[in-house]
Amino acid sequence: MHAGADDDRSHSRKPISSDLLEEVRSGALESKDSIEILTWAIEKFHPRLALSCSFGDPEGMALLDMMHGIESSSRVFVLDTGRMHQETYDLIDRVRDRYGKQMEVVLPDGDAVQSMVREHGMNLFYGSLEKRKLCCHLRKVEPSARFLADLDAYVTGLRRGQGPTRSDIGKVEIDRGNGGIVKVNPLVDWSYDDVWQYVRRHDVPVNRLHKAGYPSVGCAPCTRAIQAGEDPRAGRWWWENPETKECGLHADEETGGSGI
Repeated sequence: MHAGADDDRSHSRKPISSDLLEEVRSGALESKDSIEILTWAIEKFHPRLALSCSFGDPEGMALLDMMHGIESSSRVFVLDTGRMHQETYDLIDRVRDRYGKQMEVVLPDGDAVQSMVREHGMNLFYGSLEKRKLCCHLRKVEPSARFLADLDAYVTGLRRGQGPTRSDIGKVEIDRGNGGIVKVNPLVDWSYDDVWQYVRRHDVPVNRLHKAGYPSVGCAPCTRAIQAGEDPRAGRWWWENPETKECGLHADEETGGSGI
């Protein structure tokens, strides 16, 4: 998965320059649209930049299409938790064929997952919030952190309208929880309808489960179809309160738990 020692991707993370830090802190990037933000990020960080894509949300697919249009060798990684729907795996292969792009698949530590399941059971996440966060941590947060350690920046499909835990995110942030990496969120001010308009206009491939009532597709045991009128993320960890619905990839672990 990782490139060799002679590849530009293999060096340790570059320190953030004072000029870049000031550009982020000033808020000047907030006025840029999604394409401008992605162009800025690719010019600054490629190939030490990658899109974090779950292949379960239209946001990630729209960003994949945009980034490919700007730079055909732009990178995409996906966290394979081992509990994903077959439709998600099918989409990964469809995207690979459509764009001619290598998917960088990141797996959890097998020994850690085995120990967790042995101690708490296969479906521990239903038992308590703490156990659900433990599962998310081992299957998502730790593998993501391991992969991001070799990057200078990454792109996400976060939107402010996705829920109370995401209402204050910026278009470009410094992710202190992942060692100060630059986190790029080009769609923060898009609505759910905006995303789908882009997907349809550009004929972007998406997860087949969307047509079956799954607006957001995560791990199979933790995702369900929603009813008409429900919030699009209501099918994720549906047994929990909205304030806890994060796996930990996008929440400070000290304050928001280790649970995406």
